[in-house]
Amino acid sequence: MTSIKPAGSDPAARPKRRSFSPEYKLRIVAEYDAAPRNEKGAVLRRERLYHSHVKEWRAARDAGALENLVDRRTGPARAKKSAAEVENERLRQQVERLEKDLARNKAALEAMGKASALLEMISESAD
Repeated sequence: MTSIKPAGSDPAARPKRRSFSPEYKLRIVAEYDAAPRNEKGAVLRRERLYHSHVKEWRAARDAGALENLVDRRTGPARAKKSAAEVENERLRQQVERLEKDLARNKAALEAMGKASALLEMISESAD
C-alpha cells in the first residue's frame, strides 16, 4: 500500500548556503599556504572549498580587513522602502520618460516646420 504525501511536503529540503567565520577563513588560508604544493588540493577537497575561496580570503587578509572576510552575499537585507517612496520613485521615472518624449516630439515638429517652409519656398520659386 502506497501512502500519498500532502502536496506541500518537499522530500528534499532546500540546501542552505554555507557561511564561514573569519577565524575559519584565516585558519584555512594558513593551512593552505603551509601545505606542500602537492597537498594543497587535498586541503580544498577535505574542506569542500574552491581555490577562489582561498584566493579571496588571502586578499582580504593581506589588505588587513578581517571584517571583510565575512561573506558579503549573506549580509542583512536592505531596508524596504515605504509605499510613498516607491510611488515617488515610479513617478520620477515616469516624469523623466515623458520629458524625453516631449523633447523628441518638439524636435520632430521643429524639423517638420522647417521642411514645410523649405517646400513652400521651393514651390513659390517654381511658379
